[in-house]
Amino acid sequence: MNFLSTRGNTPPTAIDQALVAGLAPDGGLYVPERILPLSQPLKAERLADTAHTVLAAYFEHSRLRERLAEICEHAFSFDAPLRPLSRPDDWLLELFHGPTAAFKDYAARFLAGALAGLREADAPPTTILVATSGDTGAAVAAAFHRRPGFEVVILYPDGRVSPRQAHGLGCWGDNVRALRVDGDFDACQRLAKQALSDEALRAQRPLSSANSISLGRLLPQAAYYAHAAAGHYAERGEPLNFIVPTGNLGNACAAFVAKRMGLPIGEIVLATNANDTLPRYFAGADYLAQPTRATLANAMDVGAPSNFERLRHWHRDDAELRAAVRAVGVDDATITETIRSAPQRHGIVPCPHTATGLHLLETLRGQGDERPWAVVATAHPAKFDSIVEPLVGHVVEPPPALAESLARPASAEPLPADYAALRERLLADGA
Repeated sequence: MNFLSTRGNTPPTAIDQALVAGLAPDGGLYVPERILPLSQPLKAERLADTAHTVLAAYFEHSRLRERLAEICEHAFSFDAPLRPLSRPDDWLLELFHGPTAAFKDYAARFLAGALAGLREADAPPTTILVATSGDTGAAVAAAFHRRPGFEVVILYPDGRVSPRQAHGLGCWGDNVRALRVDGDFDACQRLAKQALSDEALRAQRPLSSANSISLGRLLPQAAYYAHAAAGHYAERGEPLNFIVPTGNLGNACAAFVAKRMGLPIGEIVLATNANDTLPRYFAGADYLAQPTRATLANAMDVGAPSNFERLRHWHRDDAELRAAVRAVGVDDATITETIRSAPQRHGIVPCPHTATGLHLLETLRGQGDERPWAVVATAHPAKFDSIVEPLVGHVVEPPPALAESLARPASAEPLPADYAALRERLLADGA
């Protein structure tokens, strides 16, 4: 099993090299040569066991093969429960029980374990460069914090993340540095991609990525979709359909991988915020990246989703892709009303991102859709207390790990949205 670039100008690459590189040399994203069907049916087992079963075939020729179970045990040590909502056949896939209260904890911890396992003892430190729209950076920081041989540089859009998200990016210290960029997430993402494609820079300061462009983020995220779908099918005998709140499309691509692997997954519908690049495309318009708009669901404030390249790679043409996936945009007014009414309608308090998915669920039910649907809950509502608490009328207590990070001091350094400035900073830090 080799891995290809979505842009087609990189030779087939072994998984270990693809994991370390992060981004393909031609600027594309690595994808499996083929998406493999499961070699054995999933049993009613722990999430870590499911992850190992899902990933084993991809790592058959990796140096990590014998350590894969151990890496999965660490990365998937907290559950991803499928909770019933108030209405029958309405479900919530809770992915916020990790150390930074967001779905990205699973794959960030997996990637950290994988890269640590691949690192030679005498290798120079590797800098993990990550652009974040709010949650990725904290998950990566937590996963790599104080890991020997690794440094983390986080790029985030200044003023465009929630106060608690910003705190979670800057509270680590030690081998983690947060840079608040004078620009939007797409600007941060462009800077990260430029650095990762800069061979001269990488020769002086080894770099890798932990964004959803990384293969080490894509593959492990398929595990919780597989686990939820297999458990639901074993109990009820029906495929489970998913509504995935999405910005950069990484989590949605993982759901697609799980479905292609043969898991009992029905339809996958994408919920976006007012950044409507994807809804426009899936409605029939040409794909055209849009300037990013700031919204209440800030972690999805992406106008040029990187992982769209992967979706296109997996389909013959636009018609086939549009037949496979739907995307619907949800504006701030609707997010606000959905959060306000969610305790009564659904029995939960959602974060703004999860609220986009709940609104789509309500729309589908209003259209007479009676199939079982799971909304993917991407983050804990306490990360967005300034938005959520006034709408539901009470305090939303942060989970213990989040409360612990909020108690630490935090700081971040300013950076212009200019590649020369980032390059200079990286070289100075690595000197």
